[in-house]
Amino acid sequence: MALKLFDLHCDTLTECFRTGKSLIRNDLHLDIRRGLGFERWVQCFAVWIPDEVRGDEAVSLFEGAADLLEREAARCPALRLIRSSADLDALRPGECGAVLTVESGAAAAGSLERLSGMVRRGVRMMTLTWNGENELGGGVRAPGPLTPFGREAVREMERLGVIIDLSHASERLFYAVAEETSGPLAASHSDARALCPHPRNLTDEQFCLIRDRGGLVGLNFAPPFLSKGKARRGDVWRHAEHFLALGGENVLAMGSDFDGTDLPEDLRGVGDMEALCEDFLRHGCPEDVVRRIFFENAYNFFHSL
Repeated sequence: MALKLFDLHCDTLTECFRTGKSLIRNDLHLDIRRGLGFERWVQCFAVWIPDEVRGDEAVSLFEGAADLLEREAARCPALRLIRSSADLDALRPGECGAVLTVESGAAAAGSLERLSGMVRRGVRMMTLTWNGENELGGGVRAPGPLTPFGREAVREMERLGVIIDLSHASERLFYAVAEETSGPLAASHSDARALCPHPRNLTDEQFCLIRDRGGLVGLNFAPPFLSKGKARRGDVWRHAEHFLALGGENVLAMGSDFDGTDLPEDLRGVGDMEALCEDFLRHGCPEDVVRRIFFENAYNFFHSL
């Protein structure tokens, strides 16, 4: 079947900003030219804030990467910035719809005003932390609570329509956010801890909470999250199958983590997404469910904001 792809997370924008490479054509896991043959394509481009970057330096990193995305879109007609449901509706075959996201709320530097400014620049989704602590709370390697500013921030994100992304959150932070909020939650790039006991993966209880809140979970291609041994492309299906058994047919999506991780040797980048789709079909996943996982669940979720 012709592939429609909506990928919830890649670090390609940050890598291009860091190295000076072009988002349009490069030697990374993903560039625009390699995906333009998809029937439809929406790609979330994350601005990653490392744990050692805080304050004004974090703000500058965000602004610089967001500027780069806007410049690349201005010079490449096939790259369309997605800031609203109307922009999604206007997306045509042969275009990449680019959604700006943030990986670590440190980009706001502890300021609700800066958070609002990020939204004005087009941010649609934000992880609260990376692996360490920041102004909002504790990441998976530093299991602190949701801070007082974090409580203000998640309430403001709900008000502004920014998706609260709980990939990288500690369990303590995960459940604190669930108690503090009432709307849908997401984990843009996380797998199943029941299959691979990595702390970045979701427990079944966490997945079901996201499911029951009408949320979204993107399957991550990072080998340490896929398997305790040598990861292969087929491991992505194993994690999908597990989540589907938990009632995830309307929850699952893709969350590749391209250019933010190493990859299995048989899943080298965006050019192998059609082969991954064929894997799902070959394992007996119904075509309508495959379409939901690769595109429709994420498209409908973002369209409803």
